[in-house]
Amino acid sequence: TVTHDFAAAYSQRGFGYIKNHGIDPALIEAVFTQSRAFHALAESEKQAILLDRNHRGYIPINTSTDVNSKLADVKKPNQSSSFMMMGESIETPQQFLSGPNQWPSLPEFRAVLLQYTQHMTRLGNRLMQIAARACGADPATLAPAFQDPTIWLRLLHYPPSPAQSPDDLYGSAPHTDFGALTLLAQDDVGGLQVQTPAGNWVDAPKIDGTFVVNVGDMLHRLSNGFLKSTPHRVINRSGHERYSIPFFYDPHVNTTIAPLPGTGTPAFAPLHFGDFLRSELLAGYDQHKQDPTP
Repeated sequence: TVTHDFAAAYSQRGFGYIKNHGIDPALIEAVFTQSRAFHALAESEKQAILLDRNHRGYIPINTSTDVNSKLADVKKPNQSSSFMMMGESIETPQQFLSGPNQWPSLPEFRAVLLQYTQHMTRLGNRLMQIAARACGADPATLAPAFQDPTIWLRLLHYPPSPAQSPDDLYGSAPHTDFGALTLLAQDDVGGLQVQTPAGNWVDAPKIDGTFVVNVGDMLHRLSNGFLKSTPHRVINRSGHERYSIPFFYDPHVNTTIAPLPGTGTPAFAPLHFGDFLRSELLAGYDQHKQDPTP
């Protein structure tokens, strides 16, 4: 069954490919088209929607650093630029990370991204139900955390790394994702690498018709450690521009994360997701250091 396969893959590796996911390939390609159009804009146009205190907008190259990485002593910023959008949650502006998105002046950009996130949110919900069953929990116990999930869509652009670049210069430094599930669409260029349980780094290339899906730190905690949050990194030595589109499906920011009933004696203390996010974003992004989130 799918639940058995999910449990087998994500209790051992924490990374896998999913197919038959129901997302139209034409829609995925449309998002890549919009990403390339955004990254081709003049820098001044992108700077006009610079990352704001609600973590939405343009993230220039050399402005994010994985200083909290448990996997490497990261001193150099990530060699990528990106556009970040989140849910259009503007009803409660006082809530952490709640607010409108910032949009570039590209005619189809907003409509395409909103359509994609709508479909991906439904897919994320289906996968979380499978994840709950895989770790022995009742999917209904997830309802309070994911009734109004925190979603993020990031349009990443990695320039090619110089041939003689230092070993500690990464497109994305070694890290684990801090949320629940990541669903990644990537191009043919390659560069994503995943750490095996033995500590080796292996390539995770594009496979047509699939998403790369991995477990993040919060789902690791919800599953009481059963589902693995696996280290990964990006090194783009292809000589070509690399584009990737991760979609992050996470609990509501006000969720207290604790091992789900049915997963055994709790191995983790409860953790407030919003407080955790605040510390991660403040540490990792230059813009938040200049304009701390509330």
